[in-house]
Amino acid sequence: MSEGLTHGLLWLPPLLVFVLLTALGWLERRRQRLFRLWASGAELAKLDGCGAAQLCDGVLSWSSFEAGQFQPQGSFVIKNLELVELLSLGSGEAPLTEESQGACRLRLVGGGQQLDLPFADAHRARHWMHDLMARSRCEL
Repeated sequence: MSEGLTHGLLWLPPLLVFVLLTALGWLERRRQRLFRLWASGAELAKLDGCGAAQLCDGVLSWSSFEAGQFQPQGSFVIKNLELVELLSLGSGEAPLTEESQGACRLRLVGGGQQLDLPFADAHRARHWMHDLMARSRCEL
């Protein structure tokens, strides 16, 4: 094998990594742009690795990002909210402690419904929990 060909082949892996990172960056920018459109006018909104959520006109709705668009996953009328619990994302009904970090879910209970809203970050979920309870009291 000639020296020029060997030298050229050494650049192939970094070039492939660059192309892959560029494509992933473009996909993330597109996801964020679609999120801004989807959540425009919302009182409260989030986008993370677990999906998107928005509170608009007293209705909390959440979606996952699949096939280049937001797919609805659930909704909850905030004035029906009676209880919000912070639970582990993967281990059944285990509640999270104040020190817990990482992926989790908010369990929304009220009006005969019980729905789970996933979060990638427990700190952000705690803020949402407090905001939702405050807003549900304002809706009554």
